[in-house]
This record gives sequence, structure tokens and C-alpha cells, in this order.
Amino acid sequence: MVDDNFSIRFAASEDVSLILDLIKELAVYEKMLDEVVATEESLREYVFEKKMVEVIIGEYQGEPVAFALFFPNFSTFLGKPGLYLEDLYIKPEMRGKGFGRKIFTFLANLTKERGYGRLEWVCLDWNEPSICFYKKMGAVPMEDWTTYRMQGTALEDLADKYKET
Repeated sequence: MVDDNFSIRFAASEDVSLILDLIKELAVYEKMLDEVVATEESLREYVFEKKMVEVIIGEYQGEPVAFALFFPNFSTFLGKPGLYLEDLYIKPEMRGKGFGRKIFTFLANLTKERGYGRLEWVCLDWNEPSICFYKKMGAVPMEDWTTYRMQGTALEDLADKYKET
């Protein structure tokens, strides 16, 4: 049972520095802080001005202790959008209190309310506590799929090849 003192709200533009701080805390946990190049300006632009992503803030006794960043994707097989959860972070001292489950129920309900067909996310292979948590909620790993990523120089080089064609 989640404590009544936990609430979830959509982030507002004045939360941009909080969002960046929580992103950095997540990156420390994932041992990837050196990869964070996001700025308050880039978050403000994409979250609040262009509205390409959404952020929710979890608060315990009025203090921010968690966040989730998500956006719609699209399934050609389902023929409808889905909700893609890019990041979910709960401060370490706040874990084990049911807040993660509450955030997932919020996101599942939002997915359903919007008529989307699925809720998806990725998880680092070494993050056993999260994997166990996800499976306990009924999530299944996509064993036959590997996530690929292109960024930085590789992306720039490939994009430049388009100009050559």
C-alpha cells in the first residue's frame, strides 16, 4: 500500500532544474553521468515548448522524490500509439515504499485513457532489482529484440551520406 503522502503531478516549466537534477541522479545510479549533456535549456525546449516529451514528478510529503519522462511511439502492428517510458527514477532512500508501482499504475492508466496499445521501456541488464520489480508487475522482457542506437559521430556521418546521394 502506498503512503497517502505520495502524489504524482505533471511537471511544470519551473521544474526544469529539478528535472535535470533528477536526470543526473539517475545517471549516477546507472554509472553514466559522463553521458549527460542535457541542459535546462534543452529540457525547457523539448518538454515545455515543443512538448515532445512529458514528465511527471512523484512527491512524498510535498518533496520531489521521483520522476518519469515518457513520450508516444507508434506500433505499426497494433496500428496505434504506445507510451514509451524513457526514464523512471526514485531516490534510493524512497525505494521499497510502493512509489514505483504507483508511478507505473499512473502510466498504465494514462496509456489506457489515451487509447494507446502498449507501455514500453528498456532496462539495463545488470539492474536486477528493477527487473524483478517489472516482472512482478506482469511485464515481460522482449527476448528476441535488441535495442540499437546511433548517435554522435556515427549519426552525423550517416546523415552526411544522405547529402551525397
